[in-house]
Amino acid sequence: MGRIRAQAINESARGEIVAAFDPEPFEIEGVHRVETEAEIIENSEIDALFVCTPNFRNKELTLAGLRAGKHVFCEKPPAMNADDVRAIQDVEKKTGKCLQYGLNHRHHGSVVRAKEVIESGELGHILWMRGRYGKSVNEHFFKNWRANKTLAGGGILLDQGIHMLDLFLYFGDTFHEVQSMVSNLYWELDGIEDNVFANLRNHETGVVASLHSTMTQWRHLFSFEIFLTKGHIVINGFKTSSNSYGDEVLTISRNRSSGPAVDWGPDESYTFHVDTSWRSEIGTFFDSIEKGQPVSLGSSDDAFKLMDLIDRIYNADR
Repeated sequence: MGRIRAQAINESARGEIVAAFDPEPFEIEGVHRVETEAEIIENSEIDALFVCTPNFRNKELTLAGLRAGKHVFCEKPPAMNADDVRAIQDVEKKTGKCLQYGLNHRHHGSVVRAKEVIESGELGHILWMRGRYGKSVNEHFFKNWRANKTLAGGGILLDQGIHMLDLFLYFGDTFHEVQSMVSNLYWELDGIEDNVFANLRNHETGVVASLHSTMTQWRHLFSFEIFLTKGHIVINGFKTSSNSYGDEVLTISRNRSSGPAVDWGPDESYTFHVDTSWRSEIGTFFDSIEKGQPVSLGSSDDAFKLMDLIDRIYNADR
C-alpha cells in the first residue's frame, strides 16, 4: 500500500515524498529510506504522514502523527474498534489537523457514477442492498500477519468486508439493527474469521442491507447491488492493479412500469477499464489540507460509524 500511495502522490504532483520507513529493506526511486519511524514523525519539515502498516499499528502511529502536528492519512481499518476511533478523534479535534482514512472504494468510477444517479432521484429511493465480496487464500496465509489476531484484530471482515460495509453506509447512511453469523470453519484460526454473514436495517428508512464477506470463495468476487423503487444498479467486478476481480462493470436499469408487476427497459452499462481511485483519494486529502476544509470522504466520523457497525456485527454473533 505504501508503494501505491507513493505512486498516487507522485502522479498528483501536489506533494513531495520526503522519506519512508519500513523495517524491511526496500527501494523506491527518489524516496529516501530512514532508519526509524521517529525520523519522519519528529521531522518538523514534514507536513503529512501516510500510515500504511499492519492493523495493530494504525491507532498508535495516527496519534503520534497528529500530536506531532502533522496531517495524517491512514489505511483501513482505522483502529481495532470504535472506542479507539473516539480516542483518535479527541486528539484530532485538539490539533486541528486533517485526518483521512483509506476508504478507497468510494472513489471507484462505478461507485461515483452510482452515487450521482441515486442522488439525482431518477430511480426513486433505496429499498435494499446486497454485497458479496470474496477471495481465496492459500497455505502461505498462515505465515502472514493477517493470520494473527493480535496483529490483525480480526479476519476477512476487517480485511475486505470493511469496504463493502463502508459502501452500505455511504448509500444507506446508518444501520440500527444488526443480525450476524461469523465463522472460521475452514482455516480454523482463533479470532480470524473466514466468513461473515450480516443483515442490517435502518429503522428510519427501512433500508435493509445484506453482506457476505468470505475468504473461502476460492475465486475472487465483487458484487454490489442496489434496488430502488424505480430501478436498480449493479456493480460486478472491481478494477484493481492485479485485475483479480475482472472488469468493473456498472449496470443501470430503469423500470418501465410501476408495481406490483414491474418490467424494466434496456440496461445502461459502463465498463471502467482504468482505476483512478487512488489519485482521486489523494486529491481529496490534499484538497482538505490546502483549502483548510473538512475531509469529505473518509473522515474520522465515517471511520467511527464504520467501526461501530463492525463491533456490532462481531458482537451480534452468538
